Amino acid sequence: MHPQHSLPPPPSFDADSTLGALLIGVLVSYMLFGVTTTQTYIYNGRFPNDSRRMKALVACVWFCELAHAICIAHMLYVLLISRYGHPESLTNIPKSLVASILFNAIVAVCVQGFFSYRIYRLWKKLYVPLLAWTLSFLFLGATGVVFVIGLQSLPYQIFEEQWGWLLDSLWGVAAANDLIIAGTLVFWLLGRRGGSAEFGDRSVDLVDKIIAWSIETGVVTSAAAILNLACFVTMKNNYIWIAWYVVTARLYSNSFLASLNSRATLRMMNEMSPSLPYPIHSSVNTEAPDLAFLDEMRMSSMRTSFQSSAGPKAM
Repeated sequence: MHPQHSLPPPPSFDADSTLGALLIGVLVSYMLFGVTTTQTYIYNGRFPNDSRRMKALVACVWFCELAHAICIAHMLYVLLISRYGHPESLTNIPKSLVASILFNAIVAVCVQGFFSYRIYRLWKKLYVPLLAWTLSFLFLGATGVVFVIGLQSLPYQIFEEQWGWLLDSLWGVAAANDLIIAGTLVFWLLGRRGGSAEFGDRSVDLVDKIIAWSIETGVVTSAAAILNLACFVTMKNNYIWIAWYVVTARLYSNSFLASLNSRATLRMMNEMSPSLPYPIHSSVNTEAPDLAFLDEMRMSSMRTSFQSSAGPKAM
C-alpha cells in the first residue's frame, strides 16, 4: 500500500453568503436593468425633440449599464462555472468585477453631473455645482485607482487590507454628494413654493410633487451607498456587499431616466391646472426639464406685483 499523505483541512465555505448571495444580487440587478431599458425606450418615444447632447447622455448611460451587465454576467460565470469545486479560488477577485465598478462610476458621474448642472441653471450660482462636480470627479478618479489595482489580480484579503479604505472613501463621497445635490434642489424648490401658492392649490401640489421626487432620488442613492459601505465594513468575509453593490449600481440610471420621463406626468398635472401662467411643453429644454416652469411662475409673479404697485401711475 502506498503511504497516505494527509491533506490540509478544506477552508470553511458558506455557499449561502457567498455564491448564493451573489446569484440573487445579479438576478435582481438584471431585473433593474430591464427597468432601465424600458425607461430608455419610453424616453426615446416621448421626447424626440430633446437636444442631441441630452440624447447622447441617455445613450451613454444605457451603454455603460449594458457593459456593467455583461461584466457581472462574466463574473458570475467565472465564480460558478470556471471555478466550480474550488472554493479557495473565491479569494481572487475576477477582473470583470473590477471593470463593472468602472462602468458604474461613469454612470454615477454622468447622473450627478446632470443634476448639478440643473442646480446651476436654476440657481445661477456656481459654488454648489462646483462642489458637486469636484466630488464627482474625485469619485471617478478614486474608482480609476481601484480599477488599476484590481487588474493586478491581488487576493481579496490583501486588497482589502491595503486598499479597503479607498472603497470606504468611494461610497462615503458618493453618499455625501447625493445628499448635497438633493438638499440643494429641495432648498431651491421650497423657496419657490411660496410664489406658486398664488396660482392655486394645484400649483402648490405640482411643486410638492417635484420636491418629493427630488428627495426620493437623493435619499435612495445616498442610502444605497451608505448600506453598501456598511455591508463592506461589517461583512468582509462574504459576498453580500458585492451582491448589494450590483443591485444598487442600477439606481443612478433609473433615477436619472425617471426624472426625464416624469416630465410627461408634470405636463399632464399642469394642463389640469389652468391657473398656471405657462404650459409645460414636451420639447422643453431638458437642461432643467421638470423645473423650468418655476422660473416662469416667479417672473410672472414679479410682473404682476410690479403692475399692482404701479397702479394708476402706469396708465
